[in-house]
Amino acid sequence: MKHTLRNTALAALVALAAAGASASGTHAGGHGHEANEAIGKPGVATKATRTINVDMTDSMRFTPADISVKQGETVRFVIKNSGQLKHELVIGTEKELKEHYEVMKKNPEMEHSDPNMVTLAAGKSGEIVWQFTKAGKVDFACLQPGHYDAGMKGAVNVTKTGK
Repeated sequence: MKHTLRNTALAALVALAAAGASASGTHAGGHGHEANEAIGKPGVATKATRTINVDMTDSMRFTPADISVKQGETVRFVIKNSGQLKHELVIGTEKELKEHYEVMKKNPEMEHSDPNMVTLAAGKSGEIVWQFTKAGKVDFACLQPGHYDAGMKGAVNVTKTGK
């Protein structure tokens, strides 16, 4: 009885989170309008001005972990998982990434399909096309349980253009 109640409560919580994500068109954990303004917006592949290759490894690191772009630039990130574990790259604010990571620790089976993230099995590659609309720092991280805590994070430094 105790486990049934707990499982029912967990199922309701997951369903509620999924319904909220579906209703708002965003992933549970919040990638809403306000967050996208801080980190940019999905880019148009044909407008990408450059490609940046990012490697993810089981040493819980991104290479490179520090990336510089110009405000307004659209970048194609080609991400490769060179490890044996599942990894992901999620672009967001530090606050948003930390909040999402807490959700991921409780729901490690959660799958992502938002334009600011890619989840990759061992040996697989994927891409994110992103336009950086504001100058400042935009964070990225792997939110698989234990990976963020192990230091699997990085930053994109967006330099202001003279517009």
